[in-house]
Amino acid sequence: MESRAGFSFRLIAAVTALAVLAGCAGRPEGVLVPTQTQAAHTSKIDVLVATTRRPSETPGTLFSGERGKELQITEIGVSIPPDSAREIGQVQWPSRLPANPAKEFTTVSVTPMTVQRAEGWLKQHLRKSRRVLVFVHGFNNRYEDAVYRFAQIVHDSKTDVAPVLFTWPSRGSVFAYNYDKESTNYSREALEDMLRRLAREPNVSEVTVMAHSMGSWLTVEALRQMAIRDGRVAPKIQNVILASPDLDVDVFSRQLAEIGEKRPHFTLFVSRDDRALSLSRRISGNIDRLGQVDPSVEPYRSEFEKAGIVVLDLTALKTGDRLNHGKFAESPEVVRLIGNRLIAGQAVNDSHVGLGERLGAVAVGTAQTVGSVAGVAVSAPIAIFDPTTRRTYNEQVDRLGNAVGNTVTTAVGQ
Repeated sequence: MESRAGFSFRLIAAVTALAVLAGCAGRPEGVLVPTQTQAAHTSKIDVLVATTRRPSETPGTLFSGERGKELQITEIGVSIPPDSAREIGQVQWPSRLPANPAKEFTTVSVTPMTVQRAEGWLKQHLRKSRRVLVFVHGFNNRYEDAVYRFAQIVHDSKTDVAPVLFTWPSRGSVFAYNYDKESTNYSREALEDMLRRLAREPNVSEVTVMAHSMGSWLTVEALRQMAIRDGRVAPKIQNVILASPDLDVDVFSRQLAEIGEKRPHFTLFVSRDDRALSLSRRISGNIDRLGQVDPSVEPYRSEFEKAGIVVLDLTALKTGDRLNHGKFAESPEVVRLIGNRLIAGQAVNDSHVGLGERLGAVAVGTAQTVGSVAGVAVSAPIAIFDPTTRRTYNEQVDRLGNAVGNTVTTAVGQ
């Protein structure tokens, strides 16, 4: 049996390694100081930011990682450089200040708001769909990290929503895991109240909540509280997207049961090579983390099917994220999928991630393609496990297999 000292040493070594990998050395501080510098062909994303963080006295930081006494609301305008000057899925952080808007993300406006002014902002920024997207960031995020990342997701996904960010007190350090986890508990009532206000707004048609990592715990807890308090989750909250959820699978199962049957539609992004969740799993008693499970094996396959949860397995997808923890935001294919399908509550099938082209290629192949049909889903960069479309997909594969078999039989006969 491993000694406590041995475990502690290996844990510290693992955390240190992650700190090196996830470090943001070289970033200037104070990136949220607004600049008047402009550049041609840039895009401006206005984000309504609600936070339970304590205000910071450092210019351009706005809010620290400590816990505030009340919810603070701010509108922040972020300028994003032209697509020709950036890689989709990446945040181009300033190398120095003032930032170069032609090549880097730049803050162009910061406007503190009251709740009443925020309601007015929402009415002005609702798009034709009248949808709202709420983003809840994960562990080890500073205020500016969350703002710029969400602005990138909104821009790259080209989604038709009013963007609202909820940022909770994270110290932005891999050594503050327990502090961050308690900060999510500290913030769940504030998130619940904000979601209820959005759902009660007459001009809003529906709300999608997207949470990353530890933010998934906060999100599901807030929805659970709402369901217990109000008898159900507000009907306008129709979709919940959990990306790399840092959630104990047993706890998630209990949360779903307590939310009840009248719950939003859940979509999960998982990746078995998520290094951050591997560490979280070890810290949390070696219980599987929801964002790292294999949805194709039992008991998860049956449990997801029973709950009607769609799972997108990103394990085979490669991005520049060395921890494999932020694939949902860094992959152009995934952010487009979020904007085009998931936020609108539409079904996602294999054709939306390139499988349609693969199936077509097999269908017109030769005898050498026989037997390859079963491996199509495995070889795809994004594997989809959707209980509502699995039957259709299986029928398509069966028909494809029959078509290939008939083609081969005819060819052999000739």
